[in-house]
Amino acid sequence: RASAGLFDVSHMGQALLSTPQGAKTGVAALVERLCAGNIKGLKPGRMRYTQLLNDEGGIIDDLMVANIGVQGGREWIFIVVNGACKVGDFRHIEERIGGECEMLILHDQALLALQGPKAISVLNSLFPGVADMAFMSMKKFAAKDYGDYRGDYGDAWISRSGYTGEDGFEISLKDDKAMKLAEKLASFDEVEPIGLGARDSLRLEAGLCLYGHDIDESASPVEANLVWSMGKKRREAGDFPGAKRILAELKDGPRRILVGIRPDGRAPARAHTKIFSVEGEPIGEITSGGYGPGVGGPIALGYVPPAFKTPGTALELEVRGKRLPARVAQLPFVPHNYHRKKK
Repeated sequence: RASAGLFDVSHMGQALLSTPQGAKTGVAALVERLCAGNIKGLKPGRMRYTQLLNDEGGIIDDLMVANIGVQGGREWIFIVVNGACKVGDFRHIEERIGGECEMLILHDQALLALQGPKAISVLNSLFPGVADMAFMSMKKFAAKDYGDYRGDYGDAWISRSGYTGEDGFEISLKDDKAMKLAEKLASFDEVEPIGLGARDSLRLEAGLCLYGHDIDESASPVEANLVWSMGKKRREAGDFPGAKRILAELKDGPRRILVGIRPDGRAPARAHTKIFSVEGEPIGEITSGGYGPGVGGPIALGYVPPAFKTPGTALELEVRGKRLPARVAQLPFVPHNYHRKKK
């Protein structure tokens, strides 16, 4: 959070979806059949966080979707999905919309993330122009265009995004070029290699969900506090999988809601820790938990009934057979420092 960290996230799944320019149903409209995000409203070069939904409104996976414009007479969407889910995700996409679009799974594409306040100066020295990119944008940097390192890293698709709560970038490039770029980035004094354990504590401090822990096929975007990622027009139209359940939850409230939790003391509350009211009633379960270095103490996410969602609400957590005090916390635990366009 003070300098820059380099992550290898090449386990993630990357794919391109496309339809011929002017097709009766364009690729963005097809992707909207799978999620509740506003994909048709994405302008070229822009990206959005959304979720693949099952027919009951549960979350199959969360993903990033980018409109990378028209190339070769075709409209293109770039997606990045979670590594543990990618086989099932791509099968689901193929089954639902594969007959109307082409999907190219990028098996030979690596993904590096450079995150932190000094990421911009480091990366801009190698790929001039990234400093001008807006948050949640994506751009192709062609090998022939970038300066002293021309051709060393091949063509790269770079997005100004990440999952740490900090400013930063994700770089998609051919896997046979990735090691050379990683070594170059790590050679900067400002950059240190960061493992996925630290990535987990960073995303938890930022209040960001981890698939398989905080969200899964039993959870809806409403329960997971992800309504902000659903397009307003999509909510009004109700034209997405699981709309009956999701619209009912928007109207009447969900049966549970994901909240931030601060245990008192120093003992962390791990996933599956039981949550109780102060009266001793079992009310939920921790989904992610650990020590937050930027907070200086234990932090967690968990589901509770909506009556307990207000920050400051007292709770009890059963840790190693003992009931320990905790409170609902305002999210994020550490303020986001994403790049915002200057006025």
